[in-house]
Amino acid sequence: MFDVGLSEMMVIGVVALLVIGPEKLPRVARTIGALMGRAQRYVSDVKADISREIELDEFKKMQTTVTEAAQSLQTSVKETMAGFEAQASEINKLATDVATPAPEVAPPSADALAAADDAIRQSLTSSDPGIQDPVGQPPALHSTQASLALEEPLAPPAASVKAG
Repeated sequence: MFDVGLSEMMVIGVVALLVIGPEKLPRVARTIGALMGRAQRYVSDVKADISREIELDEFKKMQTTVTEAAQSLQTSVKETMAGFEAQASEINKLATDVATPAPEVAPPSADALAAADDAIRQSLTSSDPGIQDPVGQPPALHSTQASLALEEPLAPPAASVKAG
């Protein structure tokens, strides 16, 4: 604090001895020492309070930063969960659509089969009038025979084998 050397301290001690006297000097020195100790404790308390306030400000800043990061994370998680829930509901909707049975188609009636048989006969006779039965009648196909004839693949021609 003060730039006081040894010679200056001796001058202060001699003046204090002359002014205060030898009887009161020890008591005054103790009082001055106690006051100096109190002053040092007061200064150290003030320094500690200032450092605590600085740390408190730093903690408040850190708390706001952590709170903002937590809110950002929470928002991100909520958005992600909303996306997952939307996808899950879409998947559930698709699963229920797939799980619902398709409407059953009624088998064709006898009238419809007879009409189809007539249409096949007409197409056969109108496409090639030269195809006729040996008796002179167009070939008669039942509806089941016509459907089988349409479903069976053509057989490949038989290969001729040369005898050698």
